Amino acid sequence: MKVVLLTKAAVPNVTAVRIDPKTGTLVREGVPLMINPWDRDAAEFALRLKDRYGGTVMALSMAPPAGKDALESLMGMGVDEAVLVSDRVYAGADTLATAYTLAKAIEKFAPDFDVVVAGEETTDSTTAHVGAQVASWLGIPYIYYAIDAEVNGRSLLVRRYLEDEGLIETYEIDMPVLVSVQKGSQVPRDISLVRKLEAKGRVKTFSNSDLGLPAECVGLRGSPTIVAKVFEAKLPQRKGELFEGPPDEAARWLAAKLREVGVV
Repeated sequence: MKVVLLTKAAVPNVTAVRIDPKTGTLVREGVPLMINPWDRDAAEFALRLKDRYGGTVMALSMAPPAGKDALESLMGMGVDEAVLVSDRVYAGADTLATAYTLAKAIEKFAPDFDVVVAGEETTDSTTAHVGAQVASWLGIPYIYYAIDAEVNGRSLLVRRYLEDEGLIETYEIDMPVLVSVQKGSQVPRDISLVRKLEAKGRVKTFSNSDLGLPAECVGLRGSPTIVAKVFEAKLPQRKGELFEGPPDEAARWLAAKLREVGVV
């Protein structure tokens, strides 16, 4: 079984997110990157398929060169190989251009794949678009919010969480298929320091000269969506009031204030 794990080298936390005021895109160059936390759920999901049915797991990421460390960490979890597609022409890509690049990389480096596994979303953009869009570019079915799967011949039986009802559904889908894993649904295995150190120098890096994608289809030029305006949100001034007195009078005072502002 050939599993492709899609992963993003994300900005460490929301406080570190910076937006280019000219392009409206996320600034990642020159910023330390880490594994997108929800991709560790996807990695665990992919590795469990490998544990049960054999085969290999290949991690694939489109990122600046600093994204190599995140891929090495995934190899520390047990991923067999890792591919980084990195080129300045990919900078500023929206989800559609990103998905196009990833899909073309899959077709080139893992054309015989059975399952593509993705995390539900990323912590630094939270769109949850890329998995479905990659599946669309590849022309394969996809399913979101997956929590478990098993192979049945050339089909995949996928259990997914039905978010609105809190129920579990089971789907049988012919492979190849893309599966997006629900965040928080797995208990990711540890990253082995030994395996991570052994991964040094093993991440394969390719540029657009290797993929040969049209410049007008990737990066900022290939992105149909734009950020029209970026501004800093200003928090409203809050006025605090302090009541001093017995608890029963404090409760009546608070209830009156809440009615006054229309909360109750």
